[in-house]
Amino acid sequence: MEISKNALKVLENRYLKKDEKGNVIETFEEMVSRVAATISEIDEIYGADEEEVRKTEEKFSQMIRSLEFLPNSPTLMNAGTEIPQLSACFVLPVEDSMESIFNAVKNMAIIQKTGGGTGMDFSRIRPKGDVVKSTGGIASGPVSFMRVFDVATEITKQGGRRRGANMGILRYDHPDIENFITAKSEKGILENFNLSVAVEDRFMEMVRKSEDYWLINPRNGDKVRKVNAMEIFNLIVDSAWKNGDPGLIFLDEINRKHPLPERITTTNPCGEVPLLPYESCNLGSINLTRMLKKGRNEIDYKKLEETVRNAIHFLDNVIDANEYPLPEIEKITKMNRKIGLGVMGWAETLLRLKVKYDSNEAIELAEELMSFISEKARQKSAELGKERGSFPNFDKSVWYGKYEHMRNATVTTIAPTGSISIIAGCSSGIEPLFAIAYIRYALNGNKLLEVNPEFEEVAKEGRFYSDELMREISRRGTLKDINLPEDIRELFVTAIDIKQEWHVRMQAAFQKYTDNAVSKTVNLPENAKREDVEKVFILAYELKCKGITVYRYGSRERQVLYIKEEVSAESEYSGGCMSRACIL
Repeated sequence: MEISKNALKVLENRYLKKDEKGNVIETFEEMVSRVAATISEIDEIYGADEEEVRKTEEKFSQMIRSLEFLPNSPTLMNAGTEIPQLSACFVLPVEDSMESIFNAVKNMAIIQKTGGGTGMDFSRIRPKGDVVKSTGGIASGPVSFMRVFDVATEITKQGGRRRGANMGILRYDHPDIENFITAKSEKGILENFNLSVAVEDRFMEMVRKSEDYWLINPRNGDKVRKVNAMEIFNLIVDSAWKNGDPGLIFLDEINRKHPLPERITTTNPCGEVPLLPYESCNLGSINLTRMLKKGRNEIDYKKLEETVRNAIHFLDNVIDANEYPLPEIEKITKMNRKIGLGVMGWAETLLRLKVKYDSNEAIELAEELMSFISEKARQKSAELGKERGSFPNFDKSVWYGKYEHMRNATVTTIAPTGSISIIAGCSSGIEPLFAIAYIRYALNGNKLLEVNPEFEEVAKEGRFYSDELMREISRRGTLKDINLPEDIRELFVTAIDIKQEWHVRMQAAFQKYTDNAVSKTVNLPENAKREDVEKVFILAYELKCKGITVYRYGSRERQVLYIKEEVSAESEYSGGCMSRACIL
């Protein structure tokens, strides 16, 4: 396949093997062969002969080489190397003791140096000002300890190939909740964290009625003080409007849909995988732009089914090929064998199908597509369960009784995709386009004019393409005020042109048929009101999303795409959200 110059730079910078002096000693083709060979060899464990393994390797190699499917970054980076840690997503427990807290810091660093991201629930840590009986001192609270994790991540990422990232969670009824909500209002604080407030149905109902509730000390269950639910909710909204943090995770919806009885309290850094303590998950995404028939006016469901089946086989093999950073992680990961197959390139797929992103037709197509992927993924997992054995906790899961066998507790996830979208040459996850044309600052410092290939093709077909027009669009990013046919302007709508309701509806459409969760950012224009953020949070809850994140343009000092005299992007911008927190 033809790899773009920027994709090649990203590959050379992060993915391809290097010698001791830092020189690249691997090509894209060799990386694909390395990954496919490593993952296909696992079939031998389950009785496959040499010829069968070779055929599997060819299948895996073909779908990666053709950019039809790409696994998460650690698998591409590490499979077949001296650091064979292949998972992207981890959750670590943090208990209310110095030993537990600093053990979690150590474990986080071990995970992040191999390319994984970590999520942690800090709700068990006693609040600021509480007593420490063993020393007679005063507790500093969860936010202060989060700063320790933040500094450790900053130091760890200096020697890594992938930016470290964390999810920090605090329950709505923790006594330090206000401090947590506003923690990132101060510049330079918790820059390696995404933050989310964990809320329950009870909280959302109290918000609706503007009721008071008790904040509870997690150390002893004592009631500390009463607060008003609407005031706490408004503080969340205000902070999210100001700087994009915190988001919300909806605990009851997450656990209603969790296939196992244990209760989940946190997610991975970008929110697409709710996980149990010490659990990890292996992800991969199908490039939907490669799943269209040659006429490009309909989805090739036969090809999509084949790709889904091969991808599930691949991801299940990754669990066994993986070298886990901690024995606790290996144990629970193999007990539940969670995997997450998702999609990328959704924005271009809609463009090729001539379907507006902000339309009922797009929402219906999203449900149809994800329903199909989920069904075929589940079928393949059931087949693998029959051939290889069900995941050990199968008899405790919701699948027991519905299926005779099941290999994986979960099979689908919508990830933000980030860097692998650049390699695949498509937009990130299910995000809309952010800009039709923009200036990319390449890794070597050069400025490159990037035009969405779908728009470029339509412009040439319609005979209105010109370098002058492309540069004019790159100064605006959007077609909103460009003198072009109305149907073109409506089809090529960008993220900040789209009303927030459509962002949430699209997320909910994919969530309806996704086992884990959906990572999507509701990108808002700079002039968005705090009321717009409030509406997003309420609608996400009503439509049964598992979590929600907003980002208002310009609300952080640093972001990956800017609209000033021209629309400009950093080298690794992948067409998704603007905030650095989304790029992994």
